[in-house]
Amino acid sequence: MDFMQAVNSGFKNYVGFDGRASRSEYWFWTLFAVIVTLIAGVMDGIVGFGIFSAVAALGLLLPGLAVAFRRFHDMDRTAWWLLLTLTGIGSVIILIWFCFPGTPGSNRFGPDPL
Repeated sequence: MDFMQAVNSGFKNYVGFDGRASRSEYWFWTLFAVIVTLIAGVMDGIVGFGIFSAVAALGLLLPGLAVAFRRFHDMDRTAWWLLLTLTGIGSVIILIWFCFPGTPGSNRFGPDPL
């Protein structure tokens, strides 16, 4: 999956919390979110208040959660593991997990996204 396909998939499945997302889909979506956040921050600096960052955060929240849920499903883990980020060190663990490939073939969350 390339960058544009991942962004399209993220917005197309913005409330699709079922199924699986490949590594490339997750990381390209994350890259897109970082770019949008940086652009919004620059625009906020020009304008003088945080309206653009707030709009960007609200617009990217639900699709970002959905792609993270689907990424957990690709690793054959339930999305409840996302709560591990609340511990601080859990974010590092999840980051490491997201770097590894998902389970090959079908799993309990659906067919292989590749």
